[in-house]
Amino acid sequence: MKLYNSLTRRKEEFIPLEEGKVKMYACGITVSGEAHVGHGFQAILYDIFRKFLEKQGYQVTYARNYTDVDDKIIAKSRETGIPADKYAEQMIGKIDEVMRKLDVGEPTVWLKATENIGNIISFIEDLIGKGHAYAAPNGDVYFDVDSYPAYGQLSGRDKEDMLDGVRVENDGCKKNPYDFALWKAAKEGEICWDSPWGKGRPGWHIECSAMNRAAFGDQIDIHGGGRDLIFPHHENEIAQTEALTGKRFAKYWMHNGLIKVNGQKMSKSLGNSLLLEDLLAKYSNEAIKFALLSTGYRGDVNITDDLFPEAESRLVRFYTLIDRAETAFPEGAGTYPEIDKKFDAAMSDDFNTALALSDLYGYFKDVSRYLAENDPTARRMTDQIRATYSLLGLFKKNAKEYLAQYAREEEAPAEVKALAEARWAARLAKDWPKSDELREKLKQMGYAVKDSKDGYTLSKI
Repeated sequence: MKLYNSLTRRKEEFIPLEEGKVKMYACGITVSGEAHVGHGFQAILYDIFRKFLEKQGYQVTYARNYTDVDDKIIAKSRETGIPADKYAEQMIGKIDEVMRKLDVGEPTVWLKATENIGNIISFIEDLIGKGHAYAAPNGDVYFDVDSYPAYGQLSGRDKEDMLDGVRVENDGCKKNPYDFALWKAAKEGEICWDSPWGKGRPGWHIECSAMNRAAFGDQIDIHGGGRDLIFPHHENEIAQTEALTGKRFAKYWMHNGLIKVNGQKMSKSLGNSLLLEDLLAKYSNEAIKFALLSTGYRGDVNITDDLFPEAESRLVRFYTLIDRAETAFPEGAGTYPEIDKKFDAAMSDDFNTALALSDLYGYFKDVSRYLAENDPTARRMTDQIRATYSLLGLFKKNAKEYLAQYAREEEAPAEVKALAEARWAARLAKDWPKSDELREKLKQMGYAVKDSKDGYTLSKI
């Protein structure tokens, strides 16, 4: 099994630190607002990665965090009049609910910054004791970047361009402008905790390092997150953790791509954020997953107007064939292990969900052919597809119920559907004259048929 390691910039054979066991951490959501599709994409991915590792026989401990105190949450608290801790608690409840609707599994361990203040303070004290951090007169504490020569190894940045895209504040309190905050002195009215440096709260980066160490010890196998976290967040995590422990923090760094909307990066400032709750009101969670996973996890997902409707349409076609196979052969017909072997091969190559999903088109084309021949292999294949692809969160629903809810096109009469199926069977048999003859009959009945790589669609003329 191979993974792309962002730290070494190459695919590597996956060999965990301890045989048979995997310690995996993924940066979660800062709960300053509702969950959007980018949050959903990342949560889906690392849930799938965990499940596939378990399928391969590993014992996986998967930790995920909520950032429940930071500048944005404090700003929302002021805006709403709700205390910051209560606001964060309310948002976590909402986000948990929408993730359940998306059918994302729970991690082994949930971590929250506010429940780890003691661990964070101890971590900072140890960094100061080793000469890697310093307290400023105003009560802030900063990491001394110059004390860690390997800084920049993940992002490839040097000190000249470190400040690009990084918010610089309190320069007068820092030794260098690129030093970053580990502890922030409390301002009037802000949520805060007592510390050796006065009342304050954690900086953003320190929470993940401190929570990781508390949950796993000095080292983990996989650390994941979005590509936008490489710098400065993950770069800073590496610096502060490895400066303290003297050990390699994470053996493999994994970063998923970003969400774009019609070619533009999704962001609140551009007003193009897509909330998960809104998407789930229009499309099934399986269609959302199918759409997002059709791009390899390291690539950016470009959301166009057609992305989710097309994914839903494909799933309707697939579920139609599953329904037909289950109706024709109600007792089942055994397994079809070739499908599972190909799936495992794709996923073992850096979790290649795009390849695994592309295989479905050929499988369902074969299912359609076997149905036309009244061959029970159709049911064997659909049963195996259900069993294998459930790991991606697909084909888990009752076929008839799914079709009743999501087959949006007007139902064609039974005789039209039968004629369309006969034409499709002729096409698969390469009986082109018969196929053309039936297409013409459908046209006379007021229906057009459009073929694609995964089947056909009927529409009224």
